[in-house]
Amino acid sequence: MSTDVVLFLALLFVATAIAGATAFVIFWPLSLVHIRDRHPGIKAQLGDGAFLKPSALWWLLRGGYRATPDRSLSGLATPARISLAVILFGLAMAGGLWLLSLVLA
Repeated sequence: MSTDVVLFLALLFVATAIAGATAFVIFWPLSLVHIRDRHPGIKAQLGDGAFLKPSALWWLLRGGYRATPDRSLSGLATPARISLAVILFGLAMAGGLWLLSLVLA
């Protein structure tokens, strides 16, 4: 496999991460507003400024919202969780392929 093909695939994974980021900036703020309005206990747990707070992102990634029996919260947080996973996967794969291209060069 040539270096150009590897870098092209890495670029595709970056595009996948961008698509995940687009979904993330739609669903995560909606989830946080829902939490703010209806779940003060979770809001206190996540704290203020939870949008990019590592502990809040980890809470989302591990599915902490599933402990709350609120279908609306699950309906908003599940796409946010999937999109966060897509971002992390896309960037990890792009980074790995970039490193592979350095080895192949």
